[in-house]
Formats: sequence, C-alpha cells, structure tokens
Amino acid sequence: MTRAPARPPRRVALLGGGFSTDDDGLLDDWLLGHARGPRPRVCFVPTASGDAPAYVERFLNAFRALDCEPSVLPLFRRELDDTALRAFLLSQDVVYVGGGNTANLLAVWRTHGVDRLLREAYDRGTLLCGISAGANCWAEGSHTDSFGPLTYLRDGLGLLPGSVCPHYDSEPGRRASYRAAVASGALPAGWALEDGVGALFTDGRLTEAVARRPDARLYRVRAGEEGEATERASTCRPLRG
Repeated sequence: MTRAPARPPRRVALLGGGFSTDDDGLLDDWLLGHARGPRPRVCFVPTASGDAPAYVERFLNAFRALDCEPSVLPLFRRELDDTALRAFLLSQDVVYVGGGNTANLLAVWRTHGVDRLLREAYDRGTLLCGISAGANCWAEGSHTDSFGPLTYLRDGLGLLPGSVCPHYDSEPGRRASYRAAVASGALPAGWALEDGVGALFTDGRLTEAVARRPDARLYRVRAGEEGEATERASTCRPLRG
C-alpha cells in the first residue's frame, strides 16, 4: 500500500522586533534559521501600513544583505492576477507580514483572497510570521489600536488558537487592557509579547521562544478567578550576535 506523503509542519512565528525596529538583526537571523531550504524565498507583505514605500525599502535593504531571496507583495497597487498571485505566494518559504493596522490588513486580504492563499501556504509548510499587526493577524483574536484607542479585535485568520497581544511592555496601557479583555472573555486566552521576543508555534503549539534582550518575556495570559487574568512567563532562549 502506498502511503500518503507526510504533511509538513505548519508554523507561525510571532516577532517582537526585527528589521523595522532593531539594528542587530538577531530576530531576523533566528527566523531565517527556521526557513526551509538553504536560501529561502522571503516575501514581505506590507498591507497593514498601506504598502508604505519607506517600510518596503527598509525590508529590502535588510534582507538583501542576508542569505535569502527577498520579494514584496503590494496589494494597494496590485500587479498579479489571481492565478499569478496564488503561484507567487505558494512559491515562498517565508511570508513576513509588517506592522500597521490589523483590521485594515484583514479586510484588504479578504478582498483579494490573500487570506485563503495564506491558509493554503500554511498547510504546505510555508513559515508565516510578522510583527505587531503582522503577529496579530494569525490568531483568532488580538489586542489592537486599529480603531484608535486600545481595544480587542475578535477577528483573525485563526491559524494560531487563542489571541495575541504585541508591545506588551512598550506601549502604555497594553498590559492592563489585554488582561482585562482576556479576564472578561472578550478575547480568548493567548500570548503577550514584549518587544525583543520571538515565538515559534508548530501546529498551534509553542515550540520555541527566544529573546534579543535578557529582560524580554513571552507570557501566556488566561482568565483567572474573580474577574482577573493570570500570566505566566515562558522561558526564552537568549539570542547572541
């Protein structure tokens, strides 16, 4: 009997930094270390920033210096038809989503069918990752400032169970607001990233956590008793240059 080929591991990486915020390149090097192939194809998706040219240029400058093949997928001035778009995304080893507005990102993706293509790429073993909005989008829900004030967004691709909160230590009000959303049930239990952290999930389970700063933490946040939330820090392996 012929056995069906084994399904590749499905992976998502949440980034609390990278080329857009850090100069040391530690999180980007860590990310590429998990890509399939010796010279991975890395596609940057800057939808959440409205395809901001300066953001795109910063990505290209950073990743052209690394051992990979960088590219960019613009959607506000779309260049590919549906067939070419699918072929392009499914040919990537890494899809790296930039920060910006999470709600707008999801709406634009759904308009162009990118959400469906990313699910297909995920099932085929493409490493999906991103920072800020680019981390939020993979979960069932997230904590966001997409609407101005900090609030919860019960929307996402749902590839990662639960919710995500970025900038847990660096933006005033993030910690308290996310904890309140989880405690009340407005968001499901999830993961809160301090800046400087990288977290890899394989088939929905945390398999590695790293930090470019010794004090950076990744937290598991759950609803507790009496309307409170609990948080537990995960051990992060330090990254060294």
